[in-house]
Amino acid sequence: MKSIALKLAQVFALSAALSAPAFAAMSDADVEPYLKKQGCFKCHAMDKTKKGPSYKKIAEKFKGKPDAEAKILKNLTTSPTVKLEDGTEEEHKEIETKDKGDLKVITNWIMTR
Repeated sequence: MKSIALKLAQVFALSAALSAPAFAAMSDADVEPYLKKQGCFKCHAMDKTKKGPSYKKIAEKFKGKPDAEAKILKNLTTSPTVKLEDGTEEEHKEIETKDKGDLKVITNWIMTR
């Protein structure tokens, strides 16, 4: 017969395993394929202007600014109206993930292009 302490330990272990995230956190290598899947490359390119600015241009714009991460994060998560390179405006698509760790990795990836 198992002791109560052993049964509780098993219950806690199972509970912890079931509550753990199903996927590992996003890595820097995951960002570009993820952004392609999200459709971000329809408007942005790595180093040339398309409908929206290149990731290189975005990184240059925010380089050294203390609020850079917050501003990029806002564009990724709130669907703001943005001014496009041709002068028109449209609603920026919101990133699908709400995972704060993933959003930080994506933001840092953009800022280091």
